Amino acid sequence: MSDQEAALLLTDRRDLRCPFAPAAELSAARDTADDLPTVQVVAGPDFTSEALAITRYADARQVLGDQRFRVGVAFDPDQPRPQASQPSFLLNQPGFLLNHNGPEHARLRRMLTGAFSVKRVQQLGPQIEQIVAGQLDELAEAGPVADLVADFALAVPSQVICALLGVPYAERAEFQKRTEDILEGRGSTPQAVDAVTDFHAYVAGIVAARRADPGESLLGSLVREHGHELSDAELIGMSILLLVAGHETTSNVIALGTLALLQEPEQLALVRDDDGVTDTGVEELLRLLSVASTVPREAVEDVTVGEHRVKAGQRVVVSLLAANWDPHLIGDASALDVRRGPVPHMTFGYGVHQCLGQQLARLELRIALPALLRRFPGLRLAVPETDLRFRVNSPVYALRALPITW
Repeated sequence: MSDQEAALLLTDRRDLRCPFAPAAELSAARDTADDLPTVQVVAGPDFTSEALAITRYADARQVLGDQRFRVGVAFDPDQPRPQASQPSFLLNQPGFLLNHNGPEHARLRRMLTGAFSVKRVQQLGPQIEQIVAGQLDELAEAGPVADLVADFALAVPSQVICALLGVPYAERAEFQKRTEDILEGRGSTPQAVDAVTDFHAYVAGIVAARRADPGESLLGSLVREHGHELSDAELIGMSILLLVAGHETTSNVIALGTLALLQEPEQLALVRDDDGVTDTGVEELLRLLSVASTVPREAVEDVTVGEHRVKAGQRVVVSLLAANWDPHLIGDASALDVRRGPVPHMTFGYGVHQCLGQQLARLELRIALPALLRRFPGLRLAVPETDLRFRVNSPVYALRALPITW
């Protein structure tokens, strides 16, 4: 792995010799029967907490599917939630689905579910194909050496989510840079604090505009259909989550997935030339990469997880990376096999908090990756692989840049 920095959190840690594999100590934590290791979690400049690491696939699935484990960035739902004018570093932000449990979570999620159904997402296919084709034209003009991250992987999902939410694409820098600052170092840096304040104000302006003129976007539909049920603070929280999640994870799967395929030319050729492996290839890359690798939870009562007792009030951190590479889930997890049959990976989580936008992400990947490889059949790295740098201390694993040529 070219960036010789290891993630601070064990549950995120990758093998320094490989940009995709779990680190040896993470795999060892999963494969032994010892006590669950304790990790230190940072969720903001003023919030750190100890948590137990959940690394086995079966244990991870149990925790994520059990509502006795609650979500929450700061796990403090009894504290007052901020108002629309009060940025809160997303701790207890109203409307931010990762801060809600039970009936309140179900109420908010239900308002968004229809927009992300399989049927509604499939209707976006022609629009996504047009966005991908246009971005490939721009990539060709930028070449013969270009940065795949900035010029394609980030641009495609950003355009899609902007169109979906009614945010002008010309303003993408407003949320792309702030998203990176927020995620960098798990939000513990001074830049992250400033970014949250700026991002909150930016999204508040979008919400105010949609209140005045809803338009035809997803956010406009929320205002028209549920505006009387939602406060401005809740609309801001929902919009922040959709803007961040709607482009950050998908863009990193495109970039890291391209790198993984470049390392395996036979697998790349299959994705490029055989439509029959598109779906299985995307699922395999999602499993292999596990870009959003860590999921926190807190037990609301004593729960037995596998062989271990988790006490009420204890926090756990589920490593989706370790779970998706568990030998009990899949034999040789390190082998990229785009023809592999269905594997119930947990890249999008599991249970009631499973990723709302997973069908949209899948569709973008199924369109973008084959189109990229067909447009540039001679695609290759423009720098030695050892020059690549990765964002490792973040809730979302990422390539900082991917110089390519053709």
